Amino acid sequence: MEKRKTIFDYLSQILMIFGFAMLTMNIFCLVFGDSARNFSTIFALGDQGIPTEIAFQFLCVSALVTGLRFVFFTDTLIKQMPLWLRTICMLTAVILVIAVFITAFSWFPVNMWQPWAMFFLCFAISFLCSWLITIIRERHENRRMEEALRKLKGQGDSLHEYGNEKS
Repeated sequence: MEKRKTIFDYLSQILMIFGFAMLTMNIFCLVFGDSARNFSTIFALGDQGIPTEIAFQFLCVSALVTGLRFVFFTDTLIKQMPLWLRTICMLTAVILVIAVFITAFSWFPVNMWQPWAMFFLCFAISFLCSWLITIIRERHENRRMEEALRKLKGQGDSLHEYGNEKS
């Protein structure tokens, strides 16, 4: 049975997404910042980092992504949707949310294909990395559960034998 989530679980998820986004964007600032300074509000400070207002916008996106994750990956609102469809719906919703922020806050010129191509490439790489980490974590947890079950069965067998010796 899965434990009930608290507000702290959601806040930690928001901060984890935000931290990953800030790490990624700061690396991009170091690599592309000076050349993209006049091209994007994200790189307004060049290789010096992310402007404060952009950081708060990313925090807001992180909160919305966490909310979407709650909608699509808990049974609270959607009960009968297969996992693959939930994943597709969530990815679509996340891309739409980010596209709204790109447009509303002029993160990059929306009429050029190159920034969109880079956005989708970065999004795909981030998704694949997250997916791989999730698979690795799930396999690790499954191994731990199997090991705990084996130990429990082993203790149960010895307790059962101990009970039979007394009879």
